[in-house]
Amino acid sequence: MHSGTRIRTHRPATGAGATALLLALVTACSADTGGGGGKAGGPPREGGTLRLAIAKEPECLDPHQSPTEAARLLTRPIVDSLVHQTAKGTFEPWLAKSWKVSPDGLTYTFVLRDDVTFTDGAAFDAAAVVANLDHVADPDTKSLLASSLISAYKSSRAVNAHTAEITLKRPDSGLLGALALPNLGIESPATLKGSPATLCKKIVGTGPFRTKTGLVAQKGIDLVKNPDYRWAPKPAEHSGPAHLDGIAIQVVPDNASRNGALTSGQIDAATGLDPTSTRSLRKTPGFTLHTKDFPGANYSYWPNTANGPLADVAVRKALRAGIDWATLARKVYFGQYPAADGPLSASTPGRAAQGAAHAHDPAEAGRLLDRAGWTGRDKDGYRTKNGKRLKVRHLWSDPSITNLAVQVQAAAKKLGVQFVEENVDGGTFVKRLLAADYDIIDTSFSSPGPDVLRVLFGKENIPTPERGISNNMARYDDPEVERLFLAAQRAEDQAEQFRIYGEVQRKITEDAAVLPIYSPVSTLAARDAVRGTGFTADGSADLYAAWLTS
Repeated sequence: MHSGTRIRTHRPATGAGATALLLALVTACSADTGGGGGKAGGPPREGGTLRLAIAKEPECLDPHQSPTEAARLLTRPIVDSLVHQTAKGTFEPWLAKSWKVSPDGLTYTFVLRDDVTFTDGAAFDAAAVVANLDHVADPDTKSLLASSLISAYKSSRAVNAHTAEITLKRPDSGLLGALALPNLGIESPATLKGSPATLCKKIVGTGPFRTKTGLVAQKGIDLVKNPDYRWAPKPAEHSGPAHLDGIAIQVVPDNASRNGALTSGQIDAATGLDPTSTRSLRKTPGFTLHTKDFPGANYSYWPNTANGPLADVAVRKALRAGIDWATLARKVYFGQYPAADGPLSASTPGRAAQGAAHAHDPAEAGRLLDRAGWTGRDKDGYRTKNGKRLKVRHLWSDPSITNLAVQVQAAAKKLGVQFVEENVDGGTFVKRLLAADYDIIDTSFSSPGPDVLRVLFGKENIPTPERGISNNMARYDDPEVERLFLAAQRAEDQAEQFRIYGEVQRKITEDAAVLPIYSPVSTLAARDAVRGTGFTADGSADLYAAWLTS
């Protein structure tokens, strides 16, 4: 949902749609997969401004407050992180040179670089780390994601100028992954003293770019090269200052307008183009389509497992078996996205495929609905129980999902299930989300590791009026899965963590707590003159090493 009031993680150009909130987890640089690397065009050319069009304007630029995909794309060039996460899920030094963990898993000690400065001239040090973590944890910040990523955080302190110590309330094996995200990116302490509203417009970091004017509503943001930048993480192919003088990012919500601006030469690159446009650009001379599969939660329908008709696992399983989700996605999106076979996409470290459970079997769907008591039929052919029609209310607020929603509605009708499409404004969406006034919601959620399952299915993340917007839109609450989440947090190594999260994926699939549809693909469409592009570990476009041939 960035995919007004919608907050979302990743959102394919096709429109994966729910409006609520979802996480936007970006980490670090990885190789360009679209053929536009510097090696193909000789030594990188210095200078020039890249003109980039994006589909969504973030409501807030501050990553400590906002989880939206648009925000992370705009903030990652500005803020660096303590650690860098690779596409394989391993961790490398970044602003922290090294770290160690106490035997009980409650204390993390980071030795920091001593040669880093913020773009406002302030030195990066341990006090800055403490100020940032405390800012995220402060209830006044009203963090929509970052605070949940460090829910185990207790306190931090500066041991000395370049050593920071973090103390946890309980072990959390996901801490390094959280610290690698831009949501926990390090901002200048002086700016953190400003109001949340001020930070939503302008932030200051240590990154390869800075902004003088900040985010301008309904226009975009201009990023300018930080000439002093020399602390990129070691896995990055480029080091030192960016090649580009700047990046001019403009918000162009309409897909046709973004595509037209690119093909007419008004801009150099665009993100979030729909499958029709990307399919055409693949065949258009002078343009390159750079792609990377998004890791994290697949684009899915998320049933309300707590109340309503989908509180019955048999009905959820019937929908999973009775609708040919893969075929619908292939037809609607022209085969641009791989079919999903589990809660997490194939590119996610720690993913465990659940293919057999997702087989299309209309006969089995019918048997499940019969056993659930929906044996009657009304005059329109819909199943009934005790004279009540089997009705599923699909809550959404993104018109880009209309085509898929119509196809799902038609397929459900063949099963005797009425899908009522409730397309509402963002404010209404959030109110109904908090009140649990829906039967099913759709979205995807990008993240470079399986710990995202805890964010999406953890009991503490069920959205309520008291808790506010949160990520467990399936309202899933299972004691066994909660036990597994605690075990995963206490895992002593990544292999053990992945094994435990494999069990979580099997249990979630057994309970049909999510109905996966397809695995989203990140795209950056660009002129051939754009070189050196890449993607972050979670699939977002990375332009740190980008350059222009002309």
